[in-house]
Amino acid sequence: METKLLKEREDLFDHFVAAHPRGDVLQTTKWGKLKASSGWDYFPLAALENGQVQAAALILTKSLPGGGKVGYSPRGPLYSSAEGLEALLASGSELLQEQKALVWKMDPAVPDGDPLWSEYVRQRGLRFVDTGPDFGGVQPRHVMTLDLSRSPDTLLKNMKSKTRYNIRYAQRKGVQVQRVKESKLLNVFYCLLQETALRDGFTIRPIEYYETMWEQLMENSLAQLFLAYHEGVPLAGAICFRLPHRTWYVYGASSNERRNLQASHLLQWEMIRWAKGLGCRVYDFRGVSGDLNEENPLYGLYRFKEGFGAKLESYVGEYDLPIRQGGYILWRGGLAVHNLIRTMRTRRGSK
Repeated sequence: METKLLKEREDLFDHFVAAHPRGDVLQTTKWGKLKASSGWDYFPLAALENGQVQAAALILTKSLPGGGKVGYSPRGPLYSSAEGLEALLASGSELLQEQKALVWKMDPAVPDGDPLWSEYVRQRGLRFVDTGPDFGGVQPRHVMTLDLSRSPDTLLKNMKSKTRYNIRYAQRKGVQVQRVKESKLLNVFYCLLQETALRDGFTIRPIEYYETMWEQLMENSLAQLFLAYHEGVPLAGAICFRLPHRTWYVYGASSNERRNLQASHLLQWEMIRWAKGLGCRVYDFRGVSGDLNEENPLYGLYRFKEGFGAKLESYVGEYDLPIRQGGYILWRGGLAVHNLIRTMRTRRGSK
């Protein structure tokens, strides 16, 4: 087993990611190039046997304010054998030592309780990062997924009656969903995103980030923008990521206008139909809270996604592989203080 950085063979790296059952757009070199536009470096590392990739990890690195770097593999590593995973993690640790990183963070799309991952966590000393049941992690631990093996009629039949009604209501009222092919319409989506962020109280990236996303992902058939209109007025928009086996609903936005027309429901249905038409086996609605108590403020998000027939799927979660032990401990301590201060400010601001 040998390990290599496939900077000169990114096609080989990306082919493994696309073909892997747990492959994710966030592990492709195109995602690495997108992140490079906001200050990250990327390293497509692979473990090979007889020229065939057995394991791979896109490792992103970024400098920390206090010195050192953080390494991160979003939805990685990917592996087809225990030997491949072992070689990959050993080589990745060496690479990050050379990069003066303090830690290698990872959150693979491995089902919770997977025995191979659990054994390797024990052997390699990976540290589980408890991000809580909601959205404390970089990537969601709990996601809602829809099996696309059924016919469109059966998919509709399996939805909650209210969801099915909302889809048909939007159709009757003349809402139209467009699969966007021109980058200039990113401005329409971004305006909807700004409106959503103001309404729901979250921050968004500058539009240049989405323009780079268009260049790296949409122009390479790894993402697609959809917009929903009524009488020429944009009411909702969404960006999906996709690989041959799976489509992810990643970014969504909606207008404050004509919300009664249920444009977001029809938008989801058209994206589901599009994903099925591409041959994808799964439509991934992405994150929900792992706390399904109806009193949880995030329960409405679960109920919306469940309405389409999606089922809860949980992953192993977020793990740290310390690279420089002393620096890692100091960094974790500083991070805990930072998060505490942010929580206190949020609480004061809500009073």
